[in-house]
Amino acid sequence: MARYLGPVCKLCRREGTKLMLKGKRCFGDKCALTNRKFPPGEMAKKRRTKLSEYGIQLREKQKIKRNYYMMEKQFKRYYEKATKKIGITGENLLIMLETRLDNIIYLMNFASSKGQAKQLILHGHVRVNDKKVDKPAFACKEGDVISLKEKSKRIRVIMENLKDLNKTSLPNWIEVDENKVEGKIVTMPQRTDIHIPGNEQLVVELYSK
Repeated sequence: MARYLGPVCKLCRREGTKLMLKGKRCFGDKCALTNRKFPPGEMAKKRRTKLSEYGIQLREKQKIKRNYYMMEKQFKRYYEKATKKIGITGENLLIMLETRLDNIIYLMNFASSKGQAKQLILHGHVRVNDKKVDKPAFACKEGDVISLKEKSKRIRVIMENLKDLNKTSLPNWIEVDENKVEGKIVTMPQRTDIHIPGNEQLVVELYSK
């Protein structure tokens, strides 16, 4: 499985927005985007070129793709699936990405970042409806109950993450019981429930060329 192994803070700086790839660090003084508000590279401070239409569309695609911590080939497959579904392609794409298991684990505060969520899943800590699931791309659906195996509930980093759980900031389509260390997808999200950087319509225009 291909995955990005470089410094993730550079991704935020390149897109000019916080992609929340470093968890709690993104909120602190050590955030790279806060300290260095320019793209990576030697000439970044001097280079201020105006983006073409293609360049704008590309940057919007990169924001969404990197927000979900994905590689290009995998992201393109999601787009192709979205085009075959009934409804608006861009919205279909975002809903499929938003309901990936790794993203759900992150939204429920079991993990402090998308990378940490992937690691928990790949290491076999996660259960969906009491069945082990070790695929970050697993598609969750309405009514699914996501939990951790009993031993995993006592892992220090998970307990610390749950201490920071703010139920007022949880999406309205998710419920979390921090005492049981489990959450439930109450309903499938709508486009208005998804708050991410990037314009999905420009992604559709880019791939439609």
